[in-house]
Amino acid sequence: MSTPESRGTPVHVESQEHLEELVAGADVVLVDFYADWCGPCKMLEPTVEEIAAETDALVLKVDIDELQELAREEGIRSVPTLQFYADGEQAKRVIGVQDKSDLLDIVDELSN
Repeated sequence: MSTPESRGTPVHVESQEHLEELVAGADVVLVDFYADWCGPCKMLEPTVEEIAAETDALVLKVDIDELQELAREEGIRSVPTLQFYADGEQAKRVIGVQDKSDLLDIVDELSN
């Protein structure tokens, strides 16, 4: 499974259990719910990768087509949806393409 040495690049989530394990093991987690067919998701991807490289947040990617049940359980209705966790608890959710600076502000806020 993924461990802290995977930081720096987004981690592809493989199951609900995998997601729970990763969220529980990191202070701040950004989960990017996306789909390959989603244009805005492709626009957001470089930003998400930069956040993974530039912050201490663990960045996770969930393909909603591959993990439909997980997306349903998380209440994902549109993509991209970015879900933030702090200390294992969901802290914030944003939907749609976001400015990198706004996402970094959320990471900073949750890191303190």
